[in-house]
Amino acid sequence: MSSLSRELVFLILQFLEEEKFKESVHRLEKESGFFFNTKYFEEKVQAGEWDDVEKYLSGFTKVDDNRYSMKIFFEIRKQKYLEALDRQDKPKAVEILVNDLKVFSTFNEELYKEITQLLTLGNFRENEQLSKYGDTKTARSIMLIELKKLIEANPLFRDKLVFPTLKASRLRTLINQSLNWQHQLCKNPRPNPDIKTLFTDHTCAPPNGPHTTTPVTLPVAAVAKPAAYPSLGAHGPFPVTAATANANALAGWMVNASVSSSVQAAVVTASSIPVPQNQVAILKRPRTPPATPGMVDYQSADHEQLMKRLRPAQSIGEVIYPTSRQQASWSPDDLPRTVAFTLHQGSSVTSMDFHPSNHTLLLVGSNNGDITLWELLLRERLVSKPFKATIVKDSPISVSRVTWSPDGSFVGVAFTKHLIHLYAYHGSNDLRQHVEVDAHNGAVNDLAFAHPNKQLCVVTCGEDKLIKVWDLTGRKLYNFEGHDAPVYSVCPHHKENIQFIFSTAIDGKIKAWLYDNLGSRVDYDAPGQWCTTMLYSADGSRLFSCGTSKEGESFLVEWNESEGAIKRTYSGFRKKSAGVVQFDTTQNHFLAVGEDSQIKFWDMDNNNVLTSTDAEGGLPSQPRLRFNREGNLLAVTTADNGFKILANAVGVKTLKLMESTTSFEGLRPPIESTVIKASGSPSVTNVSAVNCKVERSSPVRSTPILLGIDHMSRSFEKMRSLDDAIDKSKIWQLTDIQDSAQCRLATMPDTTDTSSKVIRLLYTNSGTGILALGSNGVQKLWKWVRNEQNPSGKATASVVPQHWQPNSGLLMTNDVTGVDLEEAVPCIALSKNDSYVMSACGGKVSLFNMMTFKVMTTFMAPPPASTFIAFHPQDNNIIAIGMEDSTIHIYNVRLDEVRSKMKGHQKRVTGLAFSTNLNILVSSGSDAQLCVWSIDTWEKRKSVAIHIPSGKAPAGDTRVQFHSDQIRLLVVHDTQLAIYDASKMDCIRQWLPQDVLPAPISYAAYSCNSQLVYAAFSDSNIGVFDADTLRLRCRIAPSAYLSQAVLNGSQSVYPLVVAVHPQEPNQFAVGLGDGSVKVIEPTESEGKWGSSPPIENGTLNGRAGSSSTTSNHTHDQIQRRE
Repeated sequence: MSSLSRELVFLILQFLEEEKFKESVHRLEKESGFFFNTKYFEEKVQAGEWDDVEKYLSGFTKVDDNRYSMKIFFEIRKQKYLEALDRQDKPKAVEILVNDLKVFSTFNEELYKEITQLLTLGNFRENEQLSKYGDTKTARSIMLIELKKLIEANPLFRDKLVFPTLKASRLRTLINQSLNWQHQLCKNPRPNPDIKTLFTDHTCAPPNGPHTTTPVTLPVAAVAKPAAYPSLGAHGPFPVTAATANANALAGWMVNASVSSSVQAAVVTASSIPVPQNQVAILKRPRTPPATPGMVDYQSADHEQLMKRLRPAQSIGEVIYPTSRQQASWSPDDLPRTVAFTLHQGSSVTSMDFHPSNHTLLLVGSNNGDITLWELLLRERLVSKPFKATIVKDSPISVSRVTWSPDGSFVGVAFTKHLIHLYAYHGSNDLRQHVEVDAHNGAVNDLAFAHPNKQLCVVTCGEDKLIKVWDLTGRKLYNFEGHDAPVYSVCPHHKENIQFIFSTAIDGKIKAWLYDNLGSRVDYDAPGQWCTTMLYSADGSRLFSCGTSKEGESFLVEWNESEGAIKRTYSGFRKKSAGVVQFDTTQNHFLAVGEDSQIKFWDMDNNNVLTSTDAEGGLPSQPRLRFNREGNLLAVTTADNGFKILANAVGVKTLKLMESTTSFEGLRPPIESTVIKASGSPSVTNVSAVNCKVERSSPVRSTPILLGIDHMSRSFEKMRSLDDAIDKSKIWQLTDIQDSAQCRLATMPDTTDTSSKVIRLLYTNSGTGILALGSNGVQKLWKWVRNEQNPSGKATASVVPQHWQPNSGLLMTNDVTGVDLEEAVPCIALSKNDSYVMSACGGKVSLFNMMTFKVMTTFMAPPPASTFIAFHPQDNNIIAIGMEDSTIHIYNVRLDEVRSKMKGHQKRVTGLAFSTNLNILVSSGSDAQLCVWSIDTWEKRKSVAIHIPSGKAPAGDTRVQFHSDQIRLLVVHDTQLAIYDASKMDCIRQWLPQDVLPAPISYAAYSCNSQLVYAAFSDSNIGVFDADTLRLRCRIAPSAYLSQAVLNGSQSVYPLVVAVHPQEPNQFAVGLGDGSVKVIEPTESEGKWGSSPPIENGTLNGRAGSSSTTSNHTHDQIQRRE
């Protein structure tokens, strides 16, 4: 093929890419063999689409072309084979072995035999060379690095890895230049040539009469993108249809829209086309340079109706607003600026939305993926839904948007990793997951409800540059393509019966779409040309946008919808922002923006700031904010993972009036937490700018209120009161479980060695087994099998598991040579994929293979002895090891070396906990000290002493565990349970043994969703606490889980360790001093451990001094600290 033909292929590839013909692009790449698209290849490999990977490669090389090609295909097929083995899909593995890998046997027979032998292993990681194999995603990433090196070294890929540098739309430009040349050669050139086809050369028809030759020029106005695939006029010099097409553009937006073109003004001459009189108004605001030509505008009937509706009857600036806005007097007192109270969410708040009719019901989305429903009258969570998904592609995950449907019957949640969730809301605390949708490739940046064709739908946008519309079953209705950058926000709206969507992208482009799949009607630049959000006033009459440029300059503007031009720019931003500012509208009269750690307010009709407030301090630099529909309450995020409620005079009266007339006990449902996070991975550290969202103001008109309480809200409260009528008649009581019939209990078999205490206890990460480490250094493993009684194969108290050992009969026994077992401190840690366990019992640290129980390696011989082990959350090869001599060693297993040795404690280290959110390691010791270390440098940041009650000695082990938000820290000592804010190391909650639980604490741990704390006591009692308040929900007495023989025996038997199931928040296990292990769950009829005690003036329904109250801090004191 000639070089020009080769270049033509590149031009066609560019054209197909610009027109989003993605499959055609990659097919032509493969068939021509001219350009190897590395990005596409990587995406297919990461997705494990192996057939597509090999098909694409076949266009450039074959298996036996050279040694590089052979190695490329071998690595791909080997990975496919290992993944089949990892899935336990032996038939598929055999098929791959015979059909794909057999070809390599002629080159290396021994290697092929070794690969074949992997089929005989229960876990191919038993093979020493594959012992380091991690999870599938990591393995694919490692393989990709190798593949890229091989491809770059392969001579067959030379000059095929870089796409030529071309100006945008180069093929269109060449065609336009050809059309201009053809027109110049016309015998009778017309001033307004009509280009109808590219299939034949252009010639102008003979004139019917005298005609003056006029050169071809570009029209001044921009025109909408065509409905179907157009003639190439988008970059050409010819208006294709009658001039009336321009008048049908989306109001003035299309007039001023900027459509890029590579055709320079020099291509044509400078004279102008005569403009019909009906276009004069449209051409009043030409853009410079006027480089965009006319184009065919195939518009629907809805589009025509919309144009008639939006077309202005007045001149610019003569917009008439509804008379409802003409209120007599507005003042700053109408704005909610008084801080009513502060609530602690537990993780950074990323999105908020008030219920459309119950104006004290607030929906909150968090950085850790949780959503929470707050009743502000009660200052309490009604529902907390930790993130749980069935189709997670990646983790960690955060909420990018929460929003109510216009009638409040549905909740929409968008996440930073490809998913959206829809929940059905039936009142009170009844929030049920309705559907989960795998919506976008990458983050879902925004979500909103809309009503096209009188059908409630969900509109989403994402990192994949798409806008999608879904019905409530999760079926995709529309897919809008056209943005060239990730779409940042969507704003659905309607004019009369015409529904449309505004969208903004992070390149600053604004587009508008009808529900017709005919492309965007607008291509316009937002101020700042970066992240922008658009909102209508509550009555839908005025349109605003707010955003920030990459340089940190913020903009708040009002748009003249009719003209597509900025009507007003608001001033008052004091300094450049590090992130994107957030805004909201209220009462059809005010705007509010979170900037510079304060809230600034504007009157919509005045460019200057009306007033501002710092909400008594504690706000982040760009706080998120959300008005309720009446505008008398304003929710504002705080810097310490909470939010404040600000109120105006009416709002304050509403809160006080409802407080004095509402029975709190009857309205206080328990926290519902039936779902959990799908991954144990830490939460997202920082949400990117694209995920920083402003809370949307709904165009739905709210109902009027009387004395701050609207009738719909009263009806809602009455419904809730009826729902909870039975609960109202009851005084809350502590759930006290005294008998085994009141719970489900399973005792692990083969735990008869009473001489060995169970010191450490873990669930496997898969949730199918339990691993116990005894005081004699021996580890035992129990596994649940999948059967009719237990179809999930997960750990359960309803089925007794099997004591599991490999066929060899080996025991996992630690090195205890010369060790005094009475003094030794056993320690254990399990790898994320359950393949390896690392443990010690006074001697060397041993690394065991969980399939064979073989010792893979030993290290860190005493002295000093190891006392605590923790895997680095991001690298299984890095381990933090606490030592008997009070030091902490950071050890690299792969390199067999100590990377760092830290000194901060005075006695042995008894606890280690990583937070990737805060980038710290927290250690605890027998000296009752907590030390904070930087993960980056391993330098000590801070050291604090825990608050030991007076009269108690600061002795005994202290343990630490992070909440799922990676910020709150559970600190356990025999004298107390405490919750710390690890970002400041401030104690925000503390509970001391008292009343029904007076004995010292032996162990405690968060449930998997961090909603509960399970605590064991040295008198054999077990307490289940609410994790947020440390208030006791349930007591499990010894008689409920210990046999009568043990209870009557001379030996004191109590739990020494507690383990929590990784997916079931209400299941836990205890390891006892007699060597036994028990799994405990609530009965199936109950489903949970008691309910949260109500809080009223610091007491429980008037019962002061209950064992479930927190010590040292009253509720108000804790509230102020939060």
